[in-house]
Amino acid sequence: MHVREPAFAGSWYPETAEGCRREIESFLEERPLAALPRAPLAGIVPHAGWFFSGSLACHIIGLLQEEPPPDILVIFGMHMHAASPPQMMTAGAWRTPLGDLPIAEDLARDLAARFAFDTETVHDLDRDNTIELQLPFIRHFFGPVPILPIGVPPTTEALRIADAVATYAQTAKQRIKVIGSTDLTHYGPNYAFTDKGYGAAAVKWVREENDRRFIDALLALAPGRVIDEARRRQNACCAGAAAACVEAAMGLGARQGQLQAYATSHDKRPGDSFVGYAGVVFF
Repeated sequence: MHVREPAFAGSWYPETAEGCRREIESFLEERPLAALPRAPLAGIVPHAGWFFSGSLACHIIGLLQEEPPPDILVIFGMHMHAASPPQMMTAGAWRTPLGDLPIAEDLARDLAARFAFDTETVHDLDRDNTIELQLPFIRHFFGPVPILPIGVPPTTEALRIADAVATYAQTAKQRIKVIGSTDLTHYGPNYAFTDKGYGAAAVKWVREENDRRFIDALLALAPGRVIDEARRRQNACCAGAAAACVEAAMGLGARQGQLQAYATSHDKRPGDSFVGYAGVVFF
């Protein structure tokens, strides 16, 4: 079996099993898993280095746990623009410091028959952090669950792919959970976005206005609005992934969203350039 090696272990997150477990334990002490009426069907997570947003992502992925575990976990991600083709790893496994995660090959074949994907392999791939940074959390909470990492552009094609994932779950009688990976507003001179100036007023605007608009679109279960928000206001870097997560969640039966946590990199390292993060679950 071909195994994809991690690209960001040792830089964006620990490279050893012991290091990952230690970080995850500290995240769970910092942010204990919330008591929810039932396990969510899907969740939105950030993908900055674990120092900045690992605690939030760990929390959301932990909330998706239930017994028995799902048959497949789909992760939508990747930094894409509207003209990008969707991408998918269709075979093999993805290595994490905590153990390998096999690719859900039956679902991959079903989607590949319906859509024109660029296929990633262990030899031909994009070094993109959005999906990889979630994998040690998935391995920790779910064990060697089959996964399907999918990159989707911020277009209606992302929604069609998400609908196909939900349809597969029904027809194949597979229990599927979904993760969408996106960060929110990238503000400041590092990102050529300084419309609201600098300092406390800019942080307040990002937190309470710009990011809040995107979060409200998620909570409204409005995937088209999610894509439009990001296009108009630069308040998400992977709107296609977030919108696909919402669309798939609805197809799997979700009828409401709930904001679990919000933070910015400014909270950890104040400065004129910073990024927003949200953790949202769907029931």
